[in-house]
Amino acid sequence: MLTLRTPEQMVPKNHPIRKIRVITERAFAELEPVFDAMYSQMGRPSVPPERLLKGLLLIAFFSVRSERLFCEQLHYNMLFRWFLDMGLEEEAFDASTFSQNRERWLAHEVGAKFFARVLNEARQARLVSDEHFSVDGSLIEAWASMKSFQKKDAPPKPPPDDPGNPTIDFHGEQRSNETHGSKTDPDARLARKGPGKASQLAHAAHALMENRNGLVVAMCVTAATGKAEREAALDMLDTAVPGARRITLAADKGYDTREFVAECRKRHVTPHIARKKTSTLDERTARHAGYALSQKVRKRVEEIWGWMKTIGGFRKTRFKGTERTELAAQLVASAYNLLRIAKLVAA
Repeated sequence: MLTLRTPEQMVPKNHPIRKIRVITERAFAELEPVFDAMYSQMGRPSVPPERLLKGLLLIAFFSVRSERLFCEQLHYNMLFRWFLDMGLEEEAFDASTFSQNRERWLAHEVGAKFFARVLNEARQARLVSDEHFSVDGSLIEAWASMKSFQKKDAPPKPPPDDPGNPTIDFHGEQRSNETHGSKTDPDARLARKGPGKASQLAHAAHALMENRNGLVVAMCVTAATGKAEREAALDMLDTAVPGARRITLAADKGYDTREFVAECRKRHVTPHIARKKTSTLDERTARHAGYALSQKVRKRVEEIWGWMKTIGGFRKTRFKGTERTELAAQLVASAYNLLRIAKLVAA
């Protein structure tokens, strides 16, 4: 039997991916000069950069666990082919194409530029607040095992008994970020979520959310230090919310320090942070109804982390180093915003 059908006909008309594709195409149209500079004119024809970025969005939307599995599914998933503008007769590209182009993305800051274009789509639709924001941080497990966390000045060791899974005994040894470092991912730091929690090698991810519809307006990844959350929050305020207009910033108790509150007030930011027992935030701010509302809305930041870590597959990074992990965080955050914008516009 001979059946004539196109990928366009096989995707349901009411599928939410259709609205997402329209928004994505508009964002890519603004980035066309960047893609032209990235596209190599030498050798055999390469995969268009926008097609690879679309593939990473699909990996986040449909919880595909790896780029290799995604390329395998391209052979039979008609929705994936339709989203990538691939015909039925085209061959699926190899998974190594993602790795070969990742350095170009980093050099041209594609992750940050695409994130900004998607956010601009939300601003044009008047979905983004310019007065009220919330900030939060989370630990992203590094692509490195605890066995790689070794002394920095340790002498060379003899070959292990099992190169793939060597036997290492850390019993009784005091390990810290000052004396030890990961041999697999030097940017990873030993951190834990709170008292009584297990320590792990991780990166610190930070998200700045606007309070109207819960969209991400800034996303960055830093080293997991004790002051990382507060320092990243101030950096995101300076870059994502510039200007002298007074705004509010909601956060949890981890941001309740005298230094952070003072830096916020210098930036014309009213800190609506949760207060500790010995809080630096006085009643002049906490007595207002807006403070209670900010404390209620700020919990929606956890929805961002919940989606990124479960659906988006960002609980553990697939990459080594802060730069590559930040690129992945920006693309997954862009996918989250695209999904939210499509739902909000439809509503």
